[in-house]
Amino acid sequence: MWAGRVLHAALSAAPLSRRAQSALTQLRGVLEEELEAIRGAGTWKSERVITSRQGPRIHVDGVSGGPGTDAFPGPFLLSCCVLSSTSGILNFCANNYLGLSSHPEVIQAGLQALEEFGAGLSSTRFICGTQSIHKDLEAKIACFHQREDAILYPSCFDANAGLFEALLAPQDAVLSDELNHASIIDGIRLCKAHKYRYRHLDMADLEAKLQEAQKHRLRLVATDGAFSMDGDIAPLREICHLASRYGALVFVDECHATGFLGATGRGTDELLGVMDQVTIINSTLGKALGGASGGYTTGPGPLVSLLRQRSRPYLFSNSLPPAVAGCASKALDLLMESNAIIQSMAAKTQRFRSKMEAAGFTVLGASHPICPVMLGDARLASCMADDMLKRGIFVIGFSYPVVPKGKARIRVQISAVHSEEDIDRCVEAFVEVGRLHGALP
Repeated sequence: MWAGRVLHAALSAAPLSRRAQSALTQLRGVLEEELEAIRGAGTWKSERVITSRQGPRIHVDGVSGGPGTDAFPGPFLLSCCVLSSTSGILNFCANNYLGLSSHPEVIQAGLQALEEFGAGLSSTRFICGTQSIHKDLEAKIACFHQREDAILYPSCFDANAGLFEALLAPQDAVLSDELNHASIIDGIRLCKAHKYRYRHLDMADLEAKLQEAQKHRLRLVATDGAFSMDGDIAPLREICHLASRYGALVFVDECHATGFLGATGRGTDELLGVMDQVTIINSTLGKALGGASGGYTTGPGPLVSLLRQRSRPYLFSNSLPPAVAGCASKALDLLMESNAIIQSMAAKTQRFRSKMEAAGFTVLGASHPICPVMLGDARLASCMADDMLKRGIFVIGFSYPVVPKGKARIRVQISAVHSEEDIDRCVEAFVEVGRLHGALP
């Protein structure tokens, strides 16, 4: 009897196995069709492999250009940076705005934190994953932004995913710029509040939406401070004025502003003089502030306390690794010691923009180190980026779905550790490649 049951089970399992194999074959077919469509559209994104530290000059696997080893200048004298070597590929597409990703003091702080606090916590914050290094960094972030408190996340994507659902209820409303970052859009989708989308930077449309949203309990206007694809800056003065007029709160994502916009690098709210009118700031440690990883929310104390109780990415993610916290903390120290770097970045950004426009290129945005060189066609952007690499310049073409169809571009990002010679060489390569591909006459 027992043998009969075993035989029956084996026979029953065989068709299931065949069905499972058929499902896997079907899945492969669906995936290959999707991948081929991406290749056919010219929007395939290849990952170049860097075999050196992040910096203005890097070494790329399979691309000649020397070891790309840089000697970093003294304590945060980045505006006077002169590289000891001209070898390596010039990197013009990193979010390494202040050049701190490989700063010796930042690296040393990471090594010290690794030695003192270990590789990781193997825990979420509320169980046994909070160390003094986390609390110290949160206090430093709140002080830097002149807010009451701050809370750390594994990334700013997680910070955006965890904010709106915890804060807003069905009787509330959120009003979002149509070109906000994908993480803001995804975070808003998770919440149960009424959702309004206003046209990009259109204050008349925002006001109309605010008037419509007066029936809700809380109204939160959500915007990027600096928009990462176009390099334009939100009109925070006008947004805050409208928010005050219609009883709304203001949330700003400062990922592409923290550390280098504003007189002391506090961000777009400092740049536009509305630090006391922005309620909530989310930002990252993974760009200007060391470039490793991590994000945060800073704002009113009760909000941060609520996020510690209800924010799902915070509650269900491991703590930020101590080495990452140590690097970010040192980056903040360096930034608060001197703001000379901010002035140098502005001059270098203007140098690149003016030379590119004089050559005949269209560069979006104004005065931000994100400089989108508009090309329109996805294949053109990709091919030009490949040819730029052959000439020793590392840039990437951006196309759909990262940007709208027909608005492909090469996004150039200026770093404080780029020299004027680096910038001029980049422009020269753009002109040469642009003429080769018919993007310039």
